[in-house]
Amino acid sequence: MKILQVIILGIVQGIAEFLPVSSSAHLIIFRDVFGIANFIKGDMELAFDLALHFGTVLAILLFFSKDIIEMIKNGFSKEKVHKKGGNLLWLIVVATIPAGIAGVLFEDTIEGFFRNNYLLISFSLIFMGIVLYLCDKKSKTNRKMKDLDFKDAIIIGLSQVFALIPGFSRSGTTISAARALRLNRKDAAKFSFYMSLPVVLGACVLKLMKGSTWALIAANSGIFIIGILSSFITGILTIKLLLKYLDTHNFKIFMIYRILISVVVILVTTLA
Repeated sequence: MKILQVIILGIVQGIAEFLPVSSSAHLIIFRDVFGIANFIKGDMELAFDLALHFGTVLAILLFFSKDIIEMIKNGFSKEKVHKKGGNLLWLIVVATIPAGIAGVLFEDTIEGFFRNNYLLISFSLIFMGIVLYLCDKKSKTNRKMKDLDFKDAIIIGLSQVFALIPGFSRSGTTISAARALRLNRKDAAKFSFYMSLPVVLGACVLKLMKGSTWALIAANSGIFIIGILSSFITGILTIKLLLKYLDTHNFKIFMIYRILISVVVILVTTLA
């Protein structure tokens, strides 16, 4: 039964990390409100959540492996880095800096303040859902990823800082900013995924530097492996489906979903 619950959380992470609905909020909601794998508590909870995020990072690395290799080659090629779109690697580096600094300084404080405040998480889900919908609806889609410059990267990077708040969503904030900058839906999603790589990998490294993390992993290796695998597999499928969906659809459905899940959480937590 515990293994099944771990798999469910992995699936939740694999879906919610790439859809603009906030994976951190969904892990909190499913575990604390719906009681899925609520035996994972304390330091184990934070370490396990990070492991699930690592699974989705692996999904990005595999799914976009060719693009990432090309991006790195261009970034270190004197000939190509100055051509249009050739500096994508460095745009991502610049976009990562604000969230990286904010994460080191404030992540634990923000996480601790919001983690058990289901009302604030619900309002964050609703608010960011509306912002995502409006940015998408009012955007004139006429730019591609290769058209981004360092000013755009800084703006999108600053938006990612708000993703530290459970309910805002890393993909939701960055896609909203990218759409406000007139980037087309598909490229906005891709750039958002690329941006998550250094941030999540950096968070994993920082967590592993804490002595207790290795002990937790060693004592619960089976749970960690299953969680990573389930988020990894689900993540690959979600990326593929989302990119196909964005060929012909907008983000309205995600706003509706965010409002509905928030209403459910508010009702469950207030009536309990």
